[in-house]
Amino acid sequence: MKKILLSSVILFLVCACGPSAPASPTADLPDLIPPTPTQVTPDSTEASNLPLEQTPLVAAPTDQPVTLATPVCIDSAPMQADIDRALAFSGRLFETGDWERTYTVTNDVVQVSWYSALIPAIVNLELHIFPCGYEEPDLNTFFNTDGWNIIFGNYQSYQYVTECRNNNGLRLYEFIAVDQGVEYNVRYWSVNDTNNRIITFMIVLPIQSPDLMEQYSYSLFPALQSCE
Repeated sequence: MKKILLSSVILFLVCACGPSAPASPTADLPDLIPPTPTQVTPDSTEASNLPLEQTPLVAAPTDQPVTLATPVCIDSAPMQADIDRALAFSGRLFETGDWERTYTVTNDVVQVSWYSALIPAIVNLELHIFPCGYEEPDLNTFFNTDGWNIIFGNYQSYQYVTECRNNNGLRLYEFIAVDQGVEYNVRYWSVNDTNNRIITFMIVLPIQSPDLMEQYSYSLFPALQSCE
């Protein structure tokens, strides 16, 4: 009788300690749509350079200050992977026609430019490195009136039209710019590429080429081709 009772107790304990039902997955997360023709695949070096989240190191009493982790900063100098990323970002979109490509590398920026004399049109990409990371308020400060004045410094004038963004951090700013009496439509995107890098992409086309603007915009940023 004692053996039977002991076996029943053991069986009860085993059942009670068995695996619990898995938690239901979160169903309300937004779908992630790649904003560019090429997927971001950071290598192990890039992953090791990502900043740590600012979370408490140790539990502390409520009346004591909480110690936060210091963000890990990286070198601001572009690596070869940054150059390759910038050059490959647009795929083969500008390999036809008379587009001419140039690129430069500075302290914390890789810049790639395309120019077409036949359209005429200018396309400009910049990969910006933020050594200690960035947040949305940093980008709000980055894209301000002073910055636009620099970007459009070689134009006779420019006019802000509108801006929009999606849930993945992709931003779009639209302008009308004038150069030598000719009006141009301008679309300027900002992509949160990694925790330390953003990519900006600007297309400048004559205002009489709306179809071409839609074609390029959809090819590059199907998730946010315009603010309409």
